[in-house]
Amino acid sequence: MRPQRWLHIIPVSFIMYTIAFIDRTNVSLALRSMMRALHMDPTQAGGAAGVFFWGYMALQIPGGYLAQRWSAKRFVAILLVVWGVCSVGCGLVQTWHQFLVMRFLLGVAEGGVWPAVLVLLSHWFPRGERARANAYWMLCLPIAVIISAPLSGWILGRWNWRVLLIAEGALPFLWLSIWWAFIDDHPREARWISIEERNYLEATLLEESGELDSAKPDGFWRALLKIFLMWWRMLRNPTVLLMVGIYLMSTVGNYGYLFWLPSALGNARKMSNLLVGVLYTIPYMVTAIGMVLISRHSDKRSERRGHVAFGLAWAGACMMACTLLTGHAPTWSFVAISLVGAGSYGMLGPYWAIPTETLPRSVSGSAMGLINALGNLGGYFGPVAVGYVYNRTGDFRYAFGLLSVAYLTGSALTFLLPSRAAAHE
Repeated sequence: MRPQRWLHIIPVSFIMYTIAFIDRTNVSLALRSMMRALHMDPTQAGGAAGVFFWGYMALQIPGGYLAQRWSAKRFVAILLVVWGVCSVGCGLVQTWHQFLVMRFLLGVAEGGVWPAVLVLLSHWFPRGERARANAYWMLCLPIAVIISAPLSGWILGRWNWRVLLIAEGALPFLWLSIWWAFIDDHPREARWISIEERNYLEATLLEESGELDSAKPDGFWRALLKIFLMWWRMLRNPTVLLMVGIYLMSTVGNYGYLFWLPSALGNARKMSNLLVGVLYTIPYMVTAIGMVLISRHSDKRSERRGHVAFGLAWAGACMMACTLLTGHAPTWSFVAISLVGAGSYGMLGPYWAIPTETLPRSVSGSAMGLINALGNLGGYFGPVAVGYVYNRTGDFRYAFGLLSVAYLTGSALTFLLPSRAAAHE
């Protein structure tokens, strides 16, 4: 029988971040309509979609730190309300400059959720389960697209992009009470867990944390004042810098084609919004399978670096195949791009297990926040690069070829990361 934490923590966190990812990415289907309504060219549209990730940086370090020292549950509850307001606001804008501002504020509001939930999972799942726990939670990334894309396409065809953004932007308010009722920060606070499971988790997690950090924690306010000094120290840490570079390359690729794939599909053939939405789900169905398989194999082998490198190399090869096949073999080109996410998202489970296994526990939450903050800037540069190249050439193949190079670069950088044994030394 699967322990209770798998059926309690993962589903609630999963649905919460599914809603966040829907609110972040639903503009991908609306982008063509918004370009006409708000008078944006492709470069401006890519910048407006991607500026989210500049705002996303603001709460990454404080978010991981507050989740570790204060409460992931309370912090995420506050952010649910704030990002709901911002997401609805995106549907009320009248100019592309207003849209730019609202996307930036939405990024600020969502910025602390990712490191906070990673910290929460590290409080509930020991090292041998962590890649699977991370991956099962991160399945929300492809599942959000699978669930929302056909619905978003239908709403877009039936009404318009404003109704789409406002309706989906209201979802966080509906989930707030569920999050508050079901989530606890630590096993010792949960009434629903068995005594045996609670004792096992407390003992195991305490032992694992002792291997990496035996220092006495600071008081909350004093610890908060150390954030900027810690940020500077982490920026000089070769492991953290490498992880930033790897994650930056992966997000350049992931968000570059996530925001522009519906437009590329619509340009290739005249399709309804609903059909584009349905086709858009197929790559993310394959992605979900890849995330489960790679994370399970990573935990089974107790190996992280090789799985991350393989996932990104797979993504780069499939994206390059897509660009080479487009034009004379469109069906096979779509098959190739449908396989990209299995690697580029599949590597996330083992990737996010690396900081908690190689860095001291006192800084791992902040390190994950920093990595996520800087690495997610690829979510800005990827869409902007695709929009710029498409605007100059009128052909998505050259733009997607750049995304392939980004994936392959990330794969090569992975081999420079230290092993777990070297980190402990």
